[in-house]
Amino acid sequence: MDFYRYHALGNDYIVMKGAQLNRVLSVEVTQRICHRHFGLGSDGILVHEESPVGAPFLLRILNPDGSEAEKSGNGLRIFARYLFDQKLVGAAPFEVDTLGGRVSCLVQDGGKIVTVDMGKVSFESDRIPVAGPKREVLNEELTVGSQTVRYCAATVGNPHCVVLNCESTPAIARALGPQLEVHPNFPNRTNVQFLRVLDRKNIAIEIWERGAGYTLASGSSSSASAAVAYRLGLVDGTVTVHMPGGRLTIEISPDFLIRMTGPVTRVAQGQLDTESIEDLYQKL
Repeated sequence: MDFYRYHALGNDYIVMKGAQLNRVLSVEVTQRICHRHFGLGSDGILVHEESPVGAPFLLRILNPDGSEAEKSGNGLRIFARYLFDQKLVGAAPFEVDTLGGRVSCLVQDGGKIVTVDMGKVSFESDRIPVAGPKREVLNEELTVGSQTVRYCAATVGNPHCVVLNCESTPAIARALGPQLEVHPNFPNRTNVQFLRVLDRKNIAIEIWERGAGYTLASGSSSSASAAVAYRLGLVDGTVTVHMPGGRLTIEISPDFLIRMTGPVTRVAQGQLDTESIEDLYQKL
């Protein structure tokens, strides 16, 4: 099975063609392919599914734990670059369908920079979703273990919990992220960001990603965090998001439409040998 590897600020994905996958990518097979020691190793698999002629491109996003994500900003930028490298798109904007909605992409600088219109952010509890009465989830408190944190929740097609006024370090993300991801307040689990506002044009985040764990960078996390900071009046409409893997530019309109711009790097292409997963297929 052919694969293509890219990374977006250290967040690495494998792209595979759905038409070549003659069997369903089970949870166990997905986990094996993404495993850093027993497989190719990645933060997820982007599956390019066939779509009708004239329809938008169709993308499935699989997390390394085998679950399926609604949307991924870095994954979308990587998928856009892959389509460009395959000469399926050129310099004009094009659309991609995901479980989290349709987005518009634009590839620039020979593929090295990609802009994605991520859609509209919502803070409404029933859309994210967050348990409890219908409301905008802003500046609420949540207790995990012995610690109480203040947070906002948002969706850009997938759920996010943005922790405020908390030390933004890898250690904190690794300690609190797993607990917040599966907290009963979030029926579909959630991505978690630990936000630090640097000034009106810059924020920094540490990320615990649903189904993937500690992550160097995330496009949807950057979008949600910037939108929360903007909603709280802490930043202007154009924000640089600083992450361990690098920086993204997020533009937020007054009605909370999000445009994300950032780099993509091509790493490798090759073939996955079926020997690495044949024991799993024998169990199906």
